[in-house]
Amino acid sequence: MGAEDPATASGRAPFLITPVAMAVVANAREGLHAAERATILQLRSPGTSARELEANASELVAASPVPVVISSRCDIALAAGAAGVNLPERDIAVTDARSLLGQRLIGRSVHSIQTALQAEKDGADFVIFGPVWKSHSHADAVPAGVEALAEVARALRIPVLAIGGVTVERIVECHEAGAAGYAAIRLFQ
Repeated sequence: MGAEDPATASGRAPFLITPVAMAVVANAREGLHAAERATILQLRSPGTSARELEANASELVAASPVPVVISSRCDIALAAGAAGVNLPERDIAVTDARSLLGQRLIGRSVHSIQTALQAEKDGADFVIFGPVWKSHSHADAVPAGVEALAEVARALRIPVLAIGGVTVERIVECHEAGAAGYAAIRLFQ
């Protein structure tokens, strides 16, 4: 995708390629490894300094063959020329992110149908719902299950991605539940 502004380079806003296979990665090296099997990357590294995150984001955006979104950091998404952001459920409002990012992609991680509906109403381009199954990265979270994923997918007009315990064998279940795809960490390692 390079460092050019994805929101203005073609005159169109970036979009998700469906079915979505989002690799959630901690650094540029992991992202470039995962990009071979992903349609989009999410750079998420909560323990990293802003300077280190920006360096990884810039490197990843410049070299990645697929779009890159940054977890939570609108400022770093802008600085690196990323395709957009994914906002945790308790992060800034989607409307505030939209005023900063314009037409770049804005996703919201959600854990209930109510917050998914609110994210859509606020102008999110997609939601990441979960955890659907037990997850190593959020071991203390109670899985919502495939039925809850299906309920969210039916209720929204924007793409819904499943997250949490997604394996190669469960990808079909995600799609059968109506999800536009999935986001995962371990699946891409």
